Amino acid sequence: MKYLFFYLTIIFFSLTFTGCNYSPTEDLTVTMSSEKTSINQDEKMRSISHSMGVTQVVENPQRVIILTNEGTDILLALGVKPIGAVKSWQGDPFYDYIENKMTDVMVIGDEFKPNLELIVSLKPDLIIGSKVRQEQLYPQLSAIAPTVFSETIGVTWKDNLKLYAQAVNKEAEAEKLLQEWGQKVATFKEKLGDNPPTVSLVRFIAGNTRLYYEQSFPGQIVAELGLKRPPAQQKKDFADEIAIENIPLLDADYLFYFTDSSQGEKGKASEEKWLNHPLWQNLEVVKNGQIYQVSDAHWTSSSGILAAHKILDDLDNFIFKKME
Repeated sequence: MKYLFFYLTIIFFSLTFTGCNYSPTEDLTVTMSSEKTSINQDEKMRSISHSMGVTQVVENPQRVIILTNEGTDILLALGVKPIGAVKSWQGDPFYDYIENKMTDVMVIGDEFKPNLELIVSLKPDLIIGSKVRQEQLYPQLSAIAPTVFSETIGVTWKDNLKLYAQAVNKEAEAEKLLQEWGQKVATFKEKLGDNPPTVSLVRFIAGNTRLYYEQSFPGQIVAELGLKRPPAQQKKDFADEIAIENIPLLDADYLFYFTDSSQGEKGKASEEKWLNHPLWQNLEVVKNGQIYQVSDAHWTSSSGILAAHKILDDLDNFIFKKME
């Protein structure tokens, strides 16, 4: 088997001693080594279909590497602690809502630049990532260990939960998680009644402001819960970057905003500029006191099932507290 013995040499961008440029699509140098992976040659294998094809995966993976924040959230929900994970977009190095479950997990770079040398050193028996993030690295990753990729992340979190659960042989656990989610959604909708309010979803990032629609992680959850969007926001799309003069488009019964902190205070600067603008202050939702700041990590940066529950809990708390 190609995973039994290997040594990985990675040539980084513009190495000074060679004068060569490295492209992540180049072949890795894979040679025989005395170091073994954790895959037992006699272990039973399973076929997993995913965005890059079909991969043979050991029956019960024990040393899992995860290459997306969504995937980290999902694995933890399934009861699987990875041996290595990419750092969270916010947190040191992981989101606050998962950090207590990630003790002794090695940080292996970020979603866009996973450290292949570190991954090799951990001797994984399974790597999970996403085509939208690491497509060009798939040949290198699959030379290290069986590698399973989702197509994308965010709005597809339920499909990804099922895929990752299949990869780690936790399908029964995934089914239970989705049943519990469905029950929680049904309870929310029952409380909501026949006249659901409208909501706006706004994110402040460095130099820009985004209005999120139905094909985003929070937008999909809002739609599933039966909440409505203002007419100008009823788009089957991910998001738009909007100019400050378009603030009136944000008016709704409730407005939830979240601020990216991955680039220091730049997101906060955008937030303060908008919240102090006269057009913002003139929104009916602001005048009615139904504007709420929520966690960027929960609402968009992470996008797994644990984060989905955080969003639902926020909506339940803020909306029904006002309705009482």
